[in-house]
Amino acid sequence: MVAGVRLSNPERILYPDQGVTKRALAEFYERIADFVTPHLVGRPLSLFRCPQGRHRECFFQKHFAEGIPEYTRAIPIREKTEEEREYLVLDDLKGVISLVQLGVLEFHPWGSREDRLEHPDRMVFDLDPHPGIAWETVIEGALAVRDLLGELGLRSFLKTTGGKGLHVVVPLVRRSTWEEVKAFSRAVAERLVKQSPLKYVATMSKSKRQGRIFIDHFRNSRGATSVAAYSTRARPGATVSTPLRWEELSPAIRPDHYTIENLPRRLSRIGADPWEGFFEVRQSLTMGMKEELNLR
Repeated sequence: MVAGVRLSNPERILYPDQGVTKRALAEFYERIADFVTPHLVGRPLSLFRCPQGRHRECFFQKHFAEGIPEYTRAIPIREKTEEEREYLVLDDLKGVISLVQLGVLEFHPWGSREDRLEHPDRMVFDLDPHPGIAWETVIEGALAVRDLLGELGLRSFLKTTGGKGLHVVVPLVRRSTWEEVKAFSRAVAERLVKQSPLKYVATMSKSKRQGRIFIDHFRNSRGATSVAAYSTRARPGATVSTPLRWEELSPAIRPDHYTIENLPRRLSRIGADPWEGFFEVRQSLTMGMKEELNLR
């Protein structure tokens, strides 16, 4: 039992390189519960599952028509096809552990909460470097995103992806629609590309990403997701997408720096959430900001 949830096959190896078992993964989430649950509770979830471990078959799952896991709920969401599909929502740590029981290695929540699905409460920029891009250049890119947002009057927060890049996350009051946030984030990305066309690209075209950093603003569409803060990744090293203070950003901390093994020590050492105040920030996309980006 972990957090009151019974695990079947608790000694099943989910990360073979580190020997991390299902029980160890569940206990990891139990240790960091106060940090991870606020980023998951009350949000529709897309889940990356590896029931036999990350070295075996893995798959994304968005819909649960039947067999709803214990300590989770299913809510109907109307999709583009006008068809209603069932998405999972959880309410507490027990829901997280119940999904670990299913072999979930990555949590990808919506950018809105179930009580106001059509009004996102965050905007995400994913800096995705082309192979060969120096890590120092990715750092410069994150700072450029932060600075432009700051000039517009928006406070942003930083996290590693647990993969190869960085996420810049902007908390929002739930006023704007998905279309407004989508257009705004695209305009921010395109402004950066205009300023430094040899460094950045804002299109999904892989041929144009050569030697550049893709500023992925497409995470800000209805139904799109990005990996949650403090979620593990189904990657070598049992990495974790980890919030950082801006002043911590340095060449010494790479996107896969934090793992199941060392993240609890980090949180214990710093004694506070590096995103302290994230959920108290009150800011929205104003007409003045939109005019600055030539949005009408």
